[in-house]
Amino acid sequence: MKKNSFGALLSLGLTSWVLAAEPPRMEPADAWQVKVTSGEISAVLTVDPPDLVTVADEKYDTLALFQGPFWRCGTPLIGTKAEACSVADALENASLTVRDGPGAAAKTYALDKDYKLEPRWGGFGRIEGGAIPADKPVFASYRYAMMRLDSAVLTADKKIVLRKGVPHVATPRPPELAAGETRVGNVWLSGRIDKLTPTNLFPIMEAAYPEPPRAGPTVAEKLLPKTLAKLQAGAPVRILAWGDSVTECIYLPFAQKWQEQFAARLRERFPKASIVMLSEGWGGRATASYRAEPPGSPHNYAEKVLALKPDLIVSEFINDASLNEAAVLDNYGAILKDFKNLGAEWAILTPHYSRADWMGLKQEREIDQDPRPYVRGVRLFGENNHVAVADASLRWGRLWRQGLPYSTLLMNNINHPDERGMKLFADALMELFP
Repeated sequence: MKKNSFGALLSLGLTSWVLAAEPPRMEPADAWQVKVTSGEISAVLTVDPPDLVTVADEKYDTLALFQGPFWRCGTPLIGTKAEACSVADALENASLTVRDGPGAAAKTYALDKDYKLEPRWGGFGRIEGGAIPADKPVFASYRYAMMRLDSAVLTADKKIVLRKGVPHVATPRPPELAAGETRVGNVWLSGRIDKLTPTNLFPIMEAAYPEPPRAGPTVAEKLLPKTLAKLQAGAPVRILAWGDSVTECIYLPFAQKWQEQFAARLRERFPKASIVMLSEGWGGRATASYRAEPPGSPHNYAEKVLALKPDLIVSEFINDASLNEAAVLDNYGAILKDFKNLGAEWAILTPHYSRADWMGLKQEREIDQDPRPYVRGVRLFGENNHVAVADASLRWGRLWRQGLPYSTLLMNNINHPDERGMKLFADALMELFP
């Protein structure tokens, strides 16, 4: 097999094949140049710097007080706003000017006297006692950087060229390719950066997540036998998706939620089954939040989870990610007793990756292993208690090998996956079933 056979295999659509030969290589050649090598073919490509957007006299009917969490403090600037909050490191702070009207002749408000700015996240808000009225508009002018994914592409005539992606504030996608072209790698313009470094370069090392080979009984056959038997027999099956904002998922169309993607694929695999998918999600909360709610609460654990009497409960709680291994064993052990008393089976989804700095990661490459104690705790809990674990974290940890910085799948720049990220949950769940 020739060195450049990787591109040929991708072109043939062998998406589960994992690279065995030498992978493509990408390395900075200058501030805005990258050397790309695929087999015996090499090229130095010039990359455009991040796209800068200049905003003039953007009207805000009122300006909120400068308060709230740092990632959503005051009022988000419209240009740097992703889903639900601002985008970190996009704003050029010195460019922000706030006035009481459009144009340079209007009154200019003073930073740290009339308003404050969150320096990383681009939220701004008025100060009590400052000159900005609570009920009057303000006009903001500023400059910010967009994100972009450019692709190094092997053309049909065996040349490596650069295809520029479409800029986006938070979730840029690689550009479309022409017939006969193969994507070799991606260059991630991650906002306000001064030059390219290895952390911005994502050679494509595998075409897709390497699905494990089928050998012996599946997880569902061993740990979810009652649910599987009903699916195979064509009997009614009640499945509860239980989680936080990723399960509630008010920010995506219904069919794109992880539980609905999972249900659709189960129905395709088990066409005779009658599957009822129930959902109980509570944004910003954890399993302990549910268990602490009093009777009559909209999210009381006994009334909104146990009382539904599902056959299978699939839990997703990235908000449990602060738990250590011991806390997982304690908290989840109590939940398991409740589920066993109910006669329900349980599958735990390990969480997606959240912001790199929130996870203690310094980059979005070479991150196959999830560093969070919670994930280790869930895996240990599942092994020790014979509970099914759908390990979505493994899939998120390998996105870099497929040329994707995982954060480009997070719509809020923090922890809300888009439909591609939701598919990874469904993929992990479907892996459990024969």
